[in-house]
Amino acid sequence: MASLWLDTLVLPLYVGIASIFVLFFHFLWNTKPGLKFFKPIEPELEDIDVPVTHSVAGHIESHGSATIFAYKTARLVGCLVLLSLSLVSLALADDHREKTTFISDETNPYDARPIAMSVTYFYASILAIISIAASPKWASVAVQHLNVLLLCTFGVYFYRDIFPLATYRLTPLDLAEGRLLWAKIIVLFTVSGAIPLLVPRQYIPVDPKNPKLPPPEQTAPILSLVLYSFLDPIIFLAYRIPHLKFEQLPPLADIDHAENLKTRAFPYLDVISGRRRHIFFGFVWMNRWIILETSLAICVAGVAAFLSPIGLNRLLDHLENPSTESLMKPWFWILFLLLGPTIESLAMQWYVFISTRMMLHNVAVTTQLVFEHGLRIRVKSETEAKKNGSEPSKKDGAKNLLGRMTNLVTSDLSTINESRNMLLVFVLVPLQTMGSVVFLYQVLGWSSFVGMGVMVALFPAPGYLAKYQQGVGEFTISLHTNKPKITLAAQKSIRKTTDARVQTVSETMNVLRMVKMFGWEKQMNEKIAEKREAELRKLWIRRLLNMANNLLNHLTVIAKQELSASKVFSSMAVFDLLRGQLQFTTYYISDGVNGKVSFDRLDAFLRETELLDSFSTKDTATVVVDEPTSQLVGFRDATFSWSAEETDGTLTPSSRRFLLKIDGELLFKPGCVNLVVGPTGSGKTSLLMALLGEMHLVPSTLSSWYNIPRAKGVSYVAQESWVMNDTIRNNILFTSPIDEERYSKVLYQCCLERDLELWDAGDATEVGEKGLTLSGGQKARLTLARALYSDTQLLLLDDVLAALDVHTAKWIVEKCLQGDLIKNRTVILVTHNVAMTRKIAGFVVSLGLDGRVRSQGSLADALSKDEVLAKEVIKDQEIFEATEKEIDSLPAAAVDSLPTALEEPKKKEGKLIVAEEIAVGRVGWNALALYLRGMGGNHAVAFFVVLVLAIVATQVADAAQTWYLGYWASQYGHGATVPVFKYLGAFVALLLGSLAVSIANNVYFMFGSFRASRTLHKQLITSVMGTTLRWLDSTPTSRIITRCTEDVSQVDNSIADLLYGLLSLTIMLLTKLGAVVIVVPVFFFAGAFIGVLGAIIGKIYIGWSSLSHAHAQRLNILLASQLSVKREMSNRKAPILAHFGATMAGLVSVRAYGAQEALIKVSMDRINQYNRAQRTFANVNRWVTIRIDLLGGLFAASLAYYVVYFQSERPFNIGFSLTMALGFASRILYWVRVLNVFEVQANSLERIQQYLQIEKEQEPTASGVPPAYWPASGSLSVDNLSAKYSADGSTVLHDISFNVRSGERVGIVGRTGSGKSSLTLSLLRCILTEGTVYYDGLLTSSINLDALRANITIIPQVPELLVGTLRSNLDIFGQNDDATLNNALRSAGLSSLQEDMDEGKLTLDTEISAGGTNLSVGQRQIIALARALVRGSKLLILDEATSAIDYKTDTVIQSSLRTELPADTTLLIVAHRLQTIMDADKIMVLDAGRIVEFDTPKKLLEDESGLLRALVDESGDKEALYKMAQA
Repeated sequence: MASLWLDTLVLPLYVGIASIFVLFFHFLWNTKPGLKFFKPIEPELEDIDVPVTHSVAGHIESHGSATIFAYKTARLVGCLVLLSLSLVSLALADDHREKTTFISDETNPYDARPIAMSVTYFYASILAIISIAASPKWASVAVQHLNVLLLCTFGVYFYRDIFPLATYRLTPLDLAEGRLLWAKIIVLFTVSGAIPLLVPRQYIPVDPKNPKLPPPEQTAPILSLVLYSFLDPIIFLAYRIPHLKFEQLPPLADIDHAENLKTRAFPYLDVISGRRRHIFFGFVWMNRWIILETSLAICVAGVAAFLSPIGLNRLLDHLENPSTESLMKPWFWILFLLLGPTIESLAMQWYVFISTRMMLHNVAVTTQLVFEHGLRIRVKSETEAKKNGSEPSKKDGAKNLLGRMTNLVTSDLSTINESRNMLLVFVLVPLQTMGSVVFLYQVLGWSSFVGMGVMVALFPAPGYLAKYQQGVGEFTISLHTNKPKITLAAQKSIRKTTDARVQTVSETMNVLRMVKMFGWEKQMNEKIAEKREAELRKLWIRRLLNMANNLLNHLTVIAKQELSASKVFSSMAVFDLLRGQLQFTTYYISDGVNGKVSFDRLDAFLRETELLDSFSTKDTATVVVDEPTSQLVGFRDATFSWSAEETDGTLTPSSRRFLLKIDGELLFKPGCVNLVVGPTGSGKTSLLMALLGEMHLVPSTLSSWYNIPRAKGVSYVAQESWVMNDTIRNNILFTSPIDEERYSKVLYQCCLERDLELWDAGDATEVGEKGLTLSGGQKARLTLARALYSDTQLLLLDDVLAALDVHTAKWIVEKCLQGDLIKNRTVILVTHNVAMTRKIAGFVVSLGLDGRVRSQGSLADALSKDEVLAKEVIKDQEIFEATEKEIDSLPAAAVDSLPTALEEPKKKEGKLIVAEEIAVGRVGWNALALYLRGMGGNHAVAFFVVLVLAIVATQVADAAQTWYLGYWASQYGHGATVPVFKYLGAFVALLLGSLAVSIANNVYFMFGSFRASRTLHKQLITSVMGTTLRWLDSTPTSRIITRCTEDVSQVDNSIADLLYGLLSLTIMLLTKLGAVVIVVPVFFFAGAFIGVLGAIIGKIYIGWSSLSHAHAQRLNILLASQLSVKREMSNRKAPILAHFGATMAGLVSVRAYGAQEALIKVSMDRINQYNRAQRTFANVNRWVTIRIDLLGGLFAASLAYYVVYFQSERPFNIGFSLTMALGFASRILYWVRVLNVFEVQANSLERIQQYLQIEKEQEPTASGVPPAYWPASGSLSVDNLSAKYSADGSTVLHDISFNVRSGERVGIVGRTGSGKSSLTLSLLRCILTEGTVYYDGLLTSSINLDALRANITIIPQVPELLVGTLRSNLDIFGQNDDATLNNALRSAGLSSLQEDMDEGKLTLDTEISAGGTNLSVGQRQIIALARALVRGSKLLILDEATSAIDYKTDTVIQSSLRTELPADTTLLIVAHRLQTIMDADKIMVLDAGRIVEFDTPKKLLEDESGLLRALVDESGDKEALYKMAQA
């Protein structure tokens, strides 16, 4: 009776009883205490509030779908069939059995067991009924219990009745039941295995209130999920069409949506949420369930890897000793050769499937985390030096916030994701190492430890090599430093050089227009090339160390041991496994070290960047006495700095100390226009920044405070206008809904109606990146329109009138600032133009150069305390008064600063930015040939012939080693003494020869790959540098930077490694297949068949030259989908970076408008689009890999079956052929995958090639080099000059002719679209021109562009500055001494600007942030003018170069230009202020691309009908202007 209770057939009954108890307690205790703590990644079914329904259709739908319900019903039927069969089995029992339930004896062993099984099936049927009749919650619980019960039952029958069939000695235990037994097993397999694997899974939304369209991945059956068959539709769709569009990709699963990931992850990662630990631990906790699941998959794969060596050992042992009685039949061990690779592949691919989901989550969370953290950062503090002498690099890293953020979400994020492989080090490596030790000891005994000891002893060698390299390199490291720290230092060094190149490239591309106009292409190219060489040197060292590590890990020793085929070939397989783990451990540790560096960088960014006071947690709460009411706008006893860091008196945004000090109380007057006036650099913009909370409040007393009411909204217009890369309409609306009446009023009051008439697309016209299609005035009015349209109570306007001509400015003052849309709104207007705005000023604040308030109150109070301001107002008033009579006429739009595409008529759809190029079909041969030519240089064919021969020699030597060991082993067992040293010497010779050739071809290939990296990078940079401005207009900078960073990184790393791997694998496969064919010739056809199947899977086909094009197209299955998805994925990355750049550029405006949430949503939408493509791409890779490994296992198993059952060969030959076959099977289709991955990664080559074929300017020639003396003067002669922006565009300049003598000053005036900027661009040959232009007697069309532009200097209205010191901005290439630079600054008006300042003056050592954002626009214009003076060009063009400078400084600058410049310097001055050009030698008036007036001011004023005279006569300063003209 005791044996009955222990019988295996009773085990399912025990499981059923346990299930009943669990269900009972589940019913009593419906919720688990740890549910919140152990909250799963996917929501549980009970979390969903399923609506109650009484209809049958509703009940079925609540279970997921009719298909799911049908499968559950079929399972119930199967359980009832099993119950019936069990009852039949019980009824047909022998009649002599006693009729008892649980009483039996040894002679009647079956009396109770059928009853136990019947009870089990009865309980299973009840569970099946519950699964279809109960609510979804309890149905799900019942299904889980039913799965466990039926699987346990099937396992019992498998052990009792199926496993014995594979043995020589055992028989099935239940054969007495006859055919009834096999019927039970078939039905049981169906209900326990087939149905659970085939039933679709129910979609359970993460957010039940906001369900998404689920992708097939979330609803696919388990079998489809494991085999990735749910991807079949998209795979074959890509086969049928040329290119798979983004909209055709499967939707993103809701568990992968950025919004849901943010909700789940930010509490562990965001510093604002109170996180204290390193961010690494936050990522671990966020991904804890994924890490657990992947660890289990790794364990399964690690164990499965030993099945093939075990099967090979037992199979060869059986063949060596056929007379010895074996337990298992040979086919059982052959099955191991199939199941081993299959199970390992399924487990590893599940690990990759889950870990790529973790990568996707990391991408979404990190990108969004960096973006949202960037929205909190204090903008200008990022230019300050950190007080950390031990890490001076922090100062460099803080110069460019956008560059730092871009690196974090690109290279650092990629490195963090790669570091996930450290999980293999902690799980797979220990597991397989212990398994290898046990296996080898069982097979070889103690001698196995000698071989393993040599491998372990050689393992640290790469670390010592790295230590040696670091010791002789630029780093000094102690000999006692351990390997991880050395690797850490090396990786930091490599990352530092890469960051330096990326930053230089990014900065150059951001100011590429300036680089081209100054003729600096060659110098900037050399600067980038210098950074590139430093990066390649570091990469070269890393490659050498990796190569040394690979070679050192290929040594294995087996000490004194009598060999046999079973020992040799199985132990070789395990030694390969162990060696692979030791070898990959080095890579994994390297990935981990890289990951640590990136985690540290991310953590430092989140912790160390200075946040706005409203987000900072450093300061404790301060008690404020007499706190203001919420409606007040102003300050009391407040001091503001640009940083909250403790300063030593030298730290400010530009390395100078500036403090805005408000003594006493300053309250702005509500419901009217408040003026803020003062000289350039006095802190007017800082006042607005302080009010917006952008500056750090330094409380001086307990009564210190500042206040701005945000309840009714705030609008802000920056001095440097911020526009989005969108349409005119969307820029105005921003985040507000459309109100057509209000919108029309805004267009009228902001004087935009005339501008819209100039564009065929009207307000649907795209403004381009940074608003490049708009003039400075148009951008100013567009941002003003945004502020005016918004429904906000408070408007902060920073010098919005500076970029407008007098007519337009008057219109804005009268129609806008006094219009109905401004009525009762509080306006704070920073301006230099007091005369024009004095009538609307309800309150005036005057600031001094010391950052203090000079006066507040009425305009009279301000004028009485500031004599300089009073004089300027009187002068401006005289100029302004005459314009009042034109108030009702539509004025001209603002003058162009440097438009590029504006003056060419726009296409009617208003599209400017072209869609990013997406190639279709295969990666073209031209793209691949580009890389191959780069590798081989001038002798590409010879290079690859030598390389292939070297690889062939290596692979043949490796195969010969394997065969020789088998041959050596075959000499034992014949009774003769085996000469060990003879065989050992030959084996060592083969080993050393293979090692030598391997080193040679590795180094040889490395030379070629680095030559290609250098060549392609140089070609790419040169091509982009040489393109036209028109191409730059239609191509966002983010796309260019992506080509020069991410795609170049692929060329440096992935493409080189994949190409070498592909060549090696190809030759290895041919070698292994040849070895198999020599032993088993018939398997040539099997190998060819497997190759064809692999070709079909991966669009790889044999005999390309013999296939027709049509046939080749029919083989397009996997690769088509991979390439399509990869291209879409690549093109979805740039918009994320572009959104980063646009938002950071207008960060203050974004925060002022409170638009953070809207832009956060845009960011998440773009992240979701990228992740949608990325997830599909990762899954497609799994699709091909599973099929590759399944075919490989079939090949190896079929070969083993053939040689064992159908061919008589010596065991060592069989072992050799099986070893080669296993290698062939595991690699031939892996070769297909590598080829696919290579072609997919070669998309980067394709993208680079696209930018090598862009529109180019004329390349320099030897004949285009001007004489050394040229230009000796600034004379300019233009004859019949016409110009257009593109070959098929309209003409913007018409037959312009004029002559300018050397040293003359020529003023240029005209309305918007008159051609002023087009004229300046045509002189620089930046646009297409016809006619002749002579500069100092030479025809400019015959001169190289770089030489021409290097000798002409243009100063745009909004100049561009680079990160660095003021010195490096004035003299980028270090060609002048400090005395020259200081003289240029003085001549440019800096001394006049700073004469009243006691501290904090700009010096040559002042740090400039990216784009010069830490300086006012006026200060930047002064620096740009000084840079022009340093260049010493004979022809100087000023395009509204002093528009943002106060009148006093402008007067000083104009005086300097008249007196300081050499007498032969010619000036072309585009200006609005008549006094700026009235004393010019000549004045040119343009209209519609034609010269309508051109003569001396005196003669032009004599023409009573002349345009210039009309302007002067209308001026209030008429007499002064006439006097200037007469002089």
